[in-house]
Amino acid sequence: MTIALRGLGVELDGRPVLRGVDLDVPAGSWTAVIGPNGAGKSTLLLAMLGLRPGRGAVAIGGRDPRALRPRERARLVAYTPQRPQLPDGMTVFDYTLLGRASYIPYLGRESARDRAVAADVLERLRLTEFAARPLGRLSGGERQRAVLARALAQQAPVLVLDEPTTALDIGHQQQVMELVDALRRDDGLTVVTTIHDLTLAGQYADALVLLSDGRVAASGRPAEVLTREMIAEHFDARVQVTEGPDGRPILAPERPR
Repeated sequence: MTIALRGLGVELDGRPVLRGVDLDVPAGSWTAVIGPNGAGKSTLLLAMLGLRPGRGAVAIGGRDPRALRPRERARLVAYTPQRPQLPDGMTVFDYTLLGRASYIPYLGRESARDRAVAADVLERLRLTEFAARPLGRLSGGERQRAVLARALAQQAPVLVLDEPTTALDIGHQQQVMELVDALRRDDGLTVVTTIHDLTLAGQYADALVLLSDGRVAASGRPAEVLTREMIAEHFDARVQVTEGPDGRPILAPERPR
């Protein structure tokens, strides 16, 4: 499912945060939004989902999410915030089942199908053995998989993740990114993420969008965006950019001599 933004602008407390953002995300692709702190990355996701007021045109699969009821939007896009609320005492299964809320009638209960979908998602994410475990007893990597499980239970064609690797060690970061990529390919999902780690973004995303001061400073294939000059200009950092075995860029900090 495609995503298209045209002239998207957002103001917070009278201050412009996003200015004239244009973005095209092809169906089944992975686009990573990168940029320095305060560039407007999270705001972009919220505005794209219709969760934050903004000017301009937004279309997800040809529909404007701002005009949809929450239940309709939840069937179109699954979204995980940077710091999701995970009730410590809730089990992994019940938390995953929350992803079925848009399919459950008001004042109704989950159906056998809802429970089957939740169980299938947990199996795919290798969480079945944790189904009855409270969320508060999971490791960081396990909690992140539980967050993904809830999102996938929505069975939405678009997956939007705000900093999915935050606070994870390098091993768990790689596991989460591999998992998202496998799910994208297996289910034909369209994926949009924000991510701080530029090398991770360059290794996994099909396209990068560099936000700086609320505007799109660059977009394109990772090798076109992650250049030494771009990083110096927009992140005020000196890096060495090398090419990995698959042609994707790898960044390393460069100490002054």
